[in-house]
Amino acid sequence: MIMHRIAAAALIVIGLVNGPSACAQTPVATPAPVKFEVASLKPSQPGGRGGGIRPSPGGERYVGTNVSLRLLITLAYRVKNEQVIGGPDWMNTDLYDMNAKAEKPSSVEDLHLMLQDLLAERFQLKFHRETKELPIYALTVDKNGPKLAPHQAQSAGDPWIDQAQEKFLHQTWHAKFVPMDYFAWRLAQVLDRPVVDMTKLKGGYDFDLVYTRELPPGIPEGASLNGEPIDTSGPSIFEAMQKQLGLKLERQKGPVEIMVIDYAEKAVEN
Repeated sequence: MIMHRIAAAALIVIGLVNGPSACAQTPVATPAPVKFEVASLKPSQPGGRGGGIRPSPGGERYVGTNVSLRLLITLAYRVKNEQVIGGPDWMNTDLYDMNAKAEKPSSVEDLHLMLQDLLAERFQLKFHRETKELPIYALTVDKNGPKLAPHQAQSAGDPWIDQAQEKFLHQTWHAKFVPMDYFAWRLAQVLDRPVVDMTKLKGGYDFDLVYTRELPPGIPEGASLNGEPIDTSGPSIFEAMQKQLGLKLERQKGPVEIMVIDYAEKAVEN
């Protein structure tokens, strides 16, 4: 009798382990890559001047002129140039024109995912990530609190910062629905080290930032431009951040994610 019960219990355990109700699992679907519907990518014409890249209004296109693979990588993955190491030399010198169209109006975040997919497909880009302790700017809140207006529109749209220069060195940033991690990335593009968001501020904000850049290396104080003395008046970006936004940029060391390029090949004109 005892042996019969043991055998029955064993069968129950086996049934629980192997039976369909216990072990069957719904396969986890791998998300399909977010892709452009159509994308033209070709080498730029030799001798071309100027250039740039940005999503077009409406969220359906990402257009670039005279852009390198390195620049495309920094935009697609929102990293500073110094955070991309390795790879062939032509990544910095060969220039491309790009006109990529999404299937429907898309967010800036989705457009960046599409750009990542395009780099993997057309340049066969492969990389791995490492973390290093490097000099950074920590983006923090001033002791008196932030001076930021949360975005109030019902339809928030995409975060964006327009940069304008009314005259040499004098910068104005118009920010719309900007979260702090995006703001940190944009700050890093004009500063000498990565910026890490440590504000703990959530949501998106509208604000203006007005500051005066430092004189470029080699240009002395009192120098002239087009016969006029260069105007260096106005707050530095560090002073403007604190007075206008209630935020601080503090120099310190911290963990920084590095992209190590393992492989890339030149894109073939399509």
